Amino acid sequence: MLQLADMRLWSGRTDSEDGRAGERWHQRITPLQLDSSPGLAILGFASDEGVRRNKGRIGAAKGPRILRLAMANLPATFDTPMYDAGNVKIEREDLESAQSMLGARIKELLDGGHFPLILGGGHEIAFGSYQGIARWMREHHRDKTLGIINFDAHLDLRVPSPRGSSGTPFYQIAEQCEINGRPFNYLCIGAADSANTPALYNRARELGAQVIRDREITSWQLDGVREQIREFIDRVDFVYLTICLDVFPAAVMPAVSAPAGRGVPLELFEPLLDTVLESKKVCLADMAEFNPYFDIEDHAARTAARIGFQIANGVAD
Repeated sequence: MLQLADMRLWSGRTDSEDGRAGERWHQRITPLQLDSSPGLAILGFASDEGVRRNKGRIGAAKGPRILRLAMANLPATFDTPMYDAGNVKIEREDLESAQSMLGARIKELLDGGHFPLILGGGHEIAFGSYQGIARWMREHHRDKTLGIINFDAHLDLRVPSPRGSSGTPFYQIAEQCEINGRPFNYLCIGAADSANTPALYNRARELGAQVIRDREITSWQLDGVREQIREFIDRVDFVYLTICLDVFPAAVMPAVSAPAGRGVPLELFEPLLDTVLESKKVCLADMAEFNPYFDIEDHAARTAARIGFQIANGVAD
């Protein structure tokens, strides 16, 4: 089900004495219209059915609402128009229909020249996001290639048994790539050995996926990791960026389905994210697994909002 934007969520501090330079997101964002000029379009995916199927902690369906509240007071540091495109909401545990609807909505946004920033929701969001990009590329960029960059403690390459979940999206994408004769270009950054079985690592190798483990991301190895990311991006025409918030340490991001024992520190993640955004190849970004029921004084919501702020500024430049 497609829900219209609830603009009541976009409220906050107003510093009228500072003029336009003192404005915040809640003062700039407007509901998306059919004739809206190209801009940043925020779309929610209110689903945690995939998390439930994956035996995780449910609650991420409430994520899009709380993340909007957390983003409302962000400073407006760019002139690109900002829109709220509403939510895609799952009905009656029908994840597959919700993913298809998400894909259709994303294609509409891309067709309109918008940059979609999708707020989850569980990481089942990824299969819906991919469907939208794939449909858009088939129609407008058939000869181009797509790379998927996933910041995540988990590879999410489980085999559906029999249905998809938050743990299966990239295996499902690999299947679609094979069916359609397209390359599966997948880079997972931040994978934890303690959170992925040998079977999942074997599957990653079989599918030709690239993996950068969390323990490889340290201050003295950062330049090398950034170069690996650049090399991956150089081989593709477009990038789909997906961030599972459980890639961060549990102390920073407790509000997820499966908190990380180690994770990637925020101060190392931010330059890696900049490396991706600097390519100017990112056509869509989403954030997954935020579960407000397990937040502590909005710490995780504020961290996720900061990441959204970095993405928005990176694509608006």
